Amino acid sequence: MNDHLMIRPDGRTELRMSRRLPHPPEKVWRAVTEPGHLKQWFPAELVIDGDRVRYGFGPDGRVLELDPPRVFAHSWGDDELRWEIRPDGDGSLLTLTHVFGDRFGAASFASGWHTCMAALAALLDGRPLPRPGDLGRLHEDYVAILGLTSGELSGGAVRLERQLTRPAGEVWRALEGGRAEPGSPPPAPFTAAGVTAGPVSRAEPGKILEYATGGGTVRWELGEGTGHGARLTLTGPGDAATLAAWRARVEQLAEALLDAG
Repeated sequence: MNDHLMIRPDGRTELRMSRRLPHPPEKVWRAVTEPGHLKQWFPAELVIDGDRVRYGFGPDGRVLELDPPRVFAHSWGDDELRWEIRPDGDGSLLTLTHVFGDRFGAASFASGWHTCMAALAALLDGRPLPRPGDLGRLHEDYVAILGLTSGELSGGAVRLERQLTRPAGEVWRALEGGRAEPGSPPPAPFTAAGVTAGPVSRAEPGKILEYATGGGTVRWELGEGTGHGARLTLTGPGDAATLAAWRARVEQLAEALLDAG
């Protein structure tokens, strides 16, 4: 497995995943371009129609490059996908490059593509397609592999954005949000070591919790994410030690959600 994440000069995110397949490029090419093969492993219907790509739902994509049996590149909404096949000994090296705008959705994309490419490998080998494994755990593995846990520190303020594996309602329950009331101390799961928590100033179930600290306001916000889970954005005042404390707290939450699932 050889998977990397980078930020392009235009600010978009590029995910690159490579897999060696013990099959010639021509056979791999058929599997990544012909509808009869694609429907067994690709996450949507895909049909190449001239310079258009039809997905069975939503707007059509566009063929960006088509060079059999080496390169098939196409758009999908605002994203771009590039499938590149190179000879590698008696087999092939297949590299997927996915370009998108939502950096913190990268682990969801990567875990999905990992599963798809495992199914593709099985199809090429003539094996039964594997059943999906623990997608939540795979997602969390990719959070670590792709370096999506660091957070930001700027001008005395910390910010963490984290894709989670469970819907907002379940996350809110895991945080004991049902006990959050304006004027009362926040439930313990909304706090971190070294952060002095004042009373709750705002609580919108399943969405937002805010409370004051000595240096400003801590805000937990749950919004729509990439995949099946909510996107957590956590902001507040602090320094490097505060950022580390919040990062540890968010990772504890992410692990607890896996156990709850």
